[in-house]
Amino acid sequence: MQRLEDADSADAATTADAATTADAAAIAEARDSFAQWVRPSLLAMTRLALRLAPDADAQDVVQEALTRGWLKWPQFDPERGTPTTWLLTITADQARAARRTRRCRLRLMDDATPLPDLPSAPDTAADPDLERAIRRLSERQEVAVQLHYFVGLTVAETAAVMGCSAGTVKSTLFDARAKLRKLLGDDDD
Repeated sequence: MQRLEDADSADAATTADAATTADAAAIAEARDSFAQWVRPSLLAMTRLALRLAPDADAQDVVQEALTRGWLKWPQFDPERGTPTTWLLTITADQARAARRTRRCRLRLMDDATPLPDLPSAPDTAADPDLERAIRRLSERQEVAVQLHYFVGLTVAETAAVMGCSAGTVKSTLFDARAKLRKLLGDDDD
């Protein structure tokens, strides 16, 4: 009787080991598949993170976006957009969260507290006035400008990332350009 119980225990252990090996192989395959799926979007994700949260570490923002993307990957619906627009939506959310976190931390510090060294931001030496003006746009306008003009998305792709219609993006970009002209003193009206 003892030998039967030992045999059953050995069979159970072998089955458990086989299941663990199969699970590990399935996870590795899913991870590799996800990596291939996101690879074409990484540059756009990084650009957007740099543009929307210049004071945050863009790699951290992208990493957080990839983690969220991995967790929500089964929810991706190709009928609602491309993988890139879906991942950029997540990246924009993570960049906004990074900016809010930084503002919150700065509010908690007293004025005499020295600020920590910040990671390098994107090169704004090309036109610092434009960068300052973009930061003064509403959040929706800034996201539209960053996605369309700096990340290089089409109006339709920008609309997919922002979760609105193409007409709304066009209107938002029109209003943003008008405000930028005013802020930059280039209003010929």
